Amino acid sequence: MRPHSVPSTARAAACAVAALALLSGCGAAGGLESAGDAPSAVEPKHLWPELPPASSAPYDYGEGETARIPGIRVPGGDVRRLDPVAVAQAGLKARTDRDSGLDELPDETVRQIRACRTAPDDCPVLPPYYRDLTGDDMDELVLGIRMPDQQLAVRAYMPDRGGLTRIMSAYDAVISVELAGRDVIMRAPSVIPGYEYRTAWSWDDRQRAMLPTRDEILRTPEHRKGPRRPKATATRTSSPTPSATDASTPPDAAATDAPTETR
Repeated sequence: MRPHSVPSTARAAACAVAALALLSGCGAAGGLESAGDAPSAVEPKHLWPELPPASSAPYDYGEGETARIPGIRVPGGDVRRLDPVAVAQAGLKARTDRDSGLDELPDETVRQIRACRTAPDDCPVLPPYYRDLTGDDMDELVLGIRMPDQQLAVRAYMPDRGGLTRIMSAYDAVISVELAGRDVIMRAPSVIPGYEYRTAWSWDDRQRAMLPTRDEILRTPEHRKGPRRPKATATRTSSPTPSATDASTPPDAAATDAPTETR
């Protein structure tokens, strides 16, 4: 069937009406309306250009630090077959590729990990989670280790050449730990009432490690706001609340307001 053709005079009239509607813009329902002039782009301003650039980092946060876990074999690269307590115990003997000191655990926590078999009720190793953090279609192992003063150590392990490599080690007094896509997100209290810190750790192919790619201070989501605490007593020591359910379905990241500033 041939398409219906429009006479040239009718087609010209229709075009004229359409053009008039675009120009007038604010009349009929559904018509186009002007949003006003677009703001002018402002180029970045380089402050104090005479200052010499720093040659070394002032602090070592342990970012990019990795460690081969001795004595742990990962048949077929399946980390789900590993005993998380055995991984934590073997990790006590691991040597990092550089020494930030941030992978070390308190003496009390070390003693509890070593005694997990004989005193399981005091074992600080939490149930594991699994997620493909590196994008290679193989799961990584994510462990939480309870520490004194309501702090939590969070560690991620990657199957690597038949063995196991720790690709993330961080700790904080957390509100929650979440898996969102391929990110590990740690939330911690802020001394500012109504705000919290959020750090997202993401895999970096060049470094072959998880890096803190986003470190923000955000308004606390309305559904998690509790009683307003006195500013003088606010500390980063809220108790951790990660779920202890099967790692195949970890909790999704909660929605938050847009970031206000970065740490």
